[in-house]
Amino acid sequence: MLALTRKPGDKIFIGDNIVITVVDIKGDSVRLSFDAPREVRIYRGELYEAIAAENKQAAAPLPALGLDALKGIHRTK
Repeated sequence: MLALTRKPGDKIFIGDNIVITVVDIKGDSVRLSFDAPREVRIYRGELYEAIAAENKQAAAPLPALGLDALKGIHRTK
């Protein structure tokens, strides 16, 4: 992990095509600007964690149902 102290207007470069600019600092809030190619996805931390949790839940196997669960199902023509 890299921790930096920056002032408004300062930039941080990631690779050759991502630039993060400190736009403003007010109290405990820092306003950042991200300049990146369209194919680079940028998410807020809480949104990324919610997406990851939802994906994990969707990938979890469903509980196995016994044959008794099928007794009430009838095929109609």
